Amino acid sequence: MAEKPIRIPFDSFTLSAVVDEVREYLGGKVQDVRQPNDHEVSIGLYAGGKEAMLLLSCHPEFARAHFITKRLANQPQPPVFCSTLRSRLDGGRLVQVEQVQGDRLIELDFESPEGDTRLIAELMGKHSNLILVDNSLRILSAVKWVGRSKSSRPIQPNGHYELPPVVKPGESGRQSPFLTKLLGAIGQDRPGPKSPILSPGHGAYPVSVEALGLPEFPRASVSIALEQYFDLAIPQAAADSLRTSLLAQLRRSLLAKEVALADLRQAEEAGGKAAAWQRMGELVLAYGTGIVTNSDLLQAWDYDGSEVSIKLDPELDFKANANRYFEKAKKAKGSIGIVRDQIARLTTDHVDIGSLIAAVEIQSRLDRLKEFERQAVERRWINLQTVQAAKKEDRPYQGHRIRELSAPGGYSVLFGENAESNDYLTLRVAKPNDLWLHVRGSTSAHVVIVTRNQPERVQPETLRFAARIAVLNSPSKHAGFIPVDYTLKKFVRRPKGAAKGAAIYTHEKTIHVEGGE
Repeated sequence: MAEKPIRIPFDSFTLSAVVDEVREYLGGKVQDVRQPNDHEVSIGLYAGGKEAMLLLSCHPEFARAHFITKRLANQPQPPVFCSTLRSRLDGGRLVQVEQVQGDRLIELDFESPEGDTRLIAELMGKHSNLILVDNSLRILSAVKWVGRSKSSRPIQPNGHYELPPVVKPGESGRQSPFLTKLLGAIGQDRPGPKSPILSPGHGAYPVSVEALGLPEFPRASVSIALEQYFDLAIPQAAADSLRTSLLAQLRRSLLAKEVALADLRQAEEAGGKAAAWQRMGELVLAYGTGIVTNSDLLQAWDYDGSEVSIKLDPELDFKANANRYFEKAKKAKGSIGIVRDQIARLTTDHVDIGSLIAAVEIQSRLDRLKEFERQAVERRWINLQTVQAAKKEDRPYQGHRIRELSAPGGYSVLFGENAESNDYLTLRVAKPNDLWLHVRGSTSAHVVIVTRNQPERVQPETLRFAARIAVLNSPSKHAGFIPVDYTLKKFVRRPKGAAKGAAIYTHEKTIHVEGGE
């Protein structure tokens, strides 16, 4: 297995080099504040006839601070944090910048007509944050509010700011593993004079990384090196993430098409028996008067003179037995055209999805991957709709994720959103005479129609509605012709020792619904 490429981190040593660059703008006037997204803020500074834009990012993966050369876009409606920064910093001056105890945390102090203010950037991975406080360390605003239930150090409006627990008073910041490895490679206790480099595909650093076998190119400042690296690294990470997600969704859709095609071919095979069933019905009528009462088999001579054996229902008379075969023949004839059309469409989809998967696997450009995603959505191979988790107070089933919908006829339809909720719905919520539905031969939500002890009154449109819910909450949702079994809940049970959500059932009937949406 190939080793992962070495990634140069944005560590405390890199931050110290950035702080040195920021100190060149002490006394600079704040003339622009922008927040283009949920994680990034830029502050325009003007000092000594020079203008610079300082980027502060609390992104969970790409937290960093450095100067940038490109002006960031404004959001149409500035976030609260951005508005607070503007009201407190516009027209003010940067009077001090400090790296707190050599760790990944900097404090920028500003003087303005609105009062002294400190902007704190905690650049510590997923716990990164940007926090604005006044001169008494009262929290004025933050990019991320942190509640008391989430942390022993809450970040709340008007609360008192405290240093993160990893930053201990009187101690210097810990040396990053990367810097330790680099110093070991060059055989020194401390890094030499700062000489910023860009290592494409790896990162940027204030000193040479050549000793680690990494390519490097000198840059005029560590900020320039960082900007050039992240301008490529962030879109590439987004492309990698989108590729992984897209491939997973497309492969699930491909599997659903294969399952649907197998069912359709079974239906096509059944449709091919229409003529034989029609003939059996005719033979039962022809020999009807000679059939022995309560017989379960008829021995007859076919039109071509061959002997045939025809199964009978002993509880029915010969006319009813003949009608059973006529109905089967009629149903098979009526569906064969639809089934063959579905097979043709799904076969085309199956081939096209396979081709798209091959294209996605070798694509690295974010714009092309987004185009592939758009095509997949348009063809209904994937669905970008996200379902927000229900609030606890909206989930009355002891916190289980059970959804309730109103179906045609005024019936309530319940379904579980995961295996544990399915289990709870079937075993604890559903009544014996409620109708229970599940996609045949596949994973799906357990769906329950609340019948109020009158299952015989449930209309076909209610059944189709509930069956559709089962399909939409299954891997088969992109297929075209999907069988859904239904039975009374009293005929459903979980096998002993089986995982939650597993179920076996009897006395089922089957309804087919159209998927692909």
